[in-house]
Amino acid sequence: MSQTDWQQILQEIKINVQAVIKPCLQTTGTPQPSLGMNAGGDMMKPADLAAETAIVDTIQAHGVSFTLVSEESGIKKYGPNPEGCYVTADPIDGTTNLIHGIPFYATSVAVSSAPMLDSVYAGLVADLPHNKTYTAIKGSGAFCNSKKLATSQVPKLEDAVVGLDINSYNGKFALENVYSIVKKTKHIRHFGANALEICYVAEGLTDSFIDLRGKIRTTDVAAGFLIAKEAGANVTDPANRLIDVPLDPKQTLSFIASGNKQIHSQILSMVPVDV
Repeated sequence: MSQTDWQQILQEIKINVQAVIKPCLQTTGTPQPSLGMNAGGDMMKPADLAAETAIVDTIQAHGVSFTLVSEESGIKKYGPNPEGCYVTADPIDGTTNLIHGIPFYATSVAVSSAPMLDSVYAGLVADLPHNKTYTAIKGSGAFCNSKKLATSQVPKLEDAVVGLDINSYNGKFALENVYSIVKKTKHIRHFGANALEICYVAEGLTDSFIDLRGKIRTTDVAAGFLIAKEAGANVTDPANRLIDVPLDPKQTLSFIASGNKQIHSQILSMVPVDV
């Protein structure tokens, strides 16, 4: 399929996901049923399943063969030639926010030619509560709705707004790995949907986003990484290496995404390379 075709499909996915999750939004703030453990190891909620179904149905309506790599259902094949296209999805990134009525959650969808992160060539992160659609096609820039994105050029960490995920429930993350960053930065933020927070770096709303826990899955970041890089961001692991890992619901990583090289270098100098 052409890049133009995927731009259309990704836009349709966003619209269709918004439609199917509306019933789930009527019950926010109340306990939500769990539908079993998903492929990523979390409990799946009705909004997650509804969103995944909308993603699959939308792509199938265009007659596309593909392999789905989903945080919810895992790896599934659709059509006669599923190895020709890979669709990596986190149907709802920020499910906890959604079910509590916190308006910060997104749908993340990445399209690639192979099941590897560096093979992603089209991406969508849809900010569902605010009707903002972040998209990118490799080599063509990144956009929010019709606005072309460019990252922040704030040069000093002291002046920066930095996203930092330290949610380490059931993990082994050590706070000392990021203590020097916290001490040096006036404005630390975390909103609870990492795909969308990466897009905030792409849009220049924040200056960097850091996740050194080794817990974030490729399904969460595959689309966001492409969007951020197409907007001009630096995205590496803590050793300043480009990240190319398998697209799999259980594959995890650590990363730093920064709006410019100056901020990125300062952060790299403060973190251990082996986290």
